[in-house]
Amino acid sequence: MGLRSFFAKVSRKDEAQLLATIEAWASTVEGTERIDAAPMRSSVRLAGVVRRISVLPIEGIQSLEATITDGTGEVNAVFMGRRNIQGLSLGTRVIVQGVIGEQRGVRRIVNPKLEFAG
Repeated sequence: MGLRSFFAKVSRKDEAQLLATIEAWASTVEGTERIDAAPMRSSVRLAGVVRRISVLPIEGIQSLEATITDGTGEVNAVFMGRRNIQGLSLGTRVIVQGVIGEQRGVRRIVNPKLEFAG
C-alpha cells in the first residue's frame, strides 16, 4: 500500500466517524428532520454542523452561503445581502428553518431562520 492510498483510507475513515458523530447529535435535536429526508418546497427545521462558508456575488448582491451537514446529507443556507454572521464559523452547530428547494442539484434554504445550538 502506497503512502497516498494509506492517507486516503485514513481520511475516509475519519470522515465517516465525523459524519456518524454529527448524525448522532442531530438526531437528538427535537422537532428537526434529516436533510436527506426533508421534503422539497416545504418548510423544514434542520439541525447540523457548518462544513463550508463562502461569500458569493449573486446578481450584484453579496450573499453568505453556509453548507450544513447532519451526517445524512448537505444543505446550503443562503443569507442574501450578508458578508458574515457573528458566531457562524466552521464546525458550529446550528438549526435552520425555512423552505427547502433545489437549484442545479444542490439543496438550498434562502434566508432561513438561524439558531445556534449547544
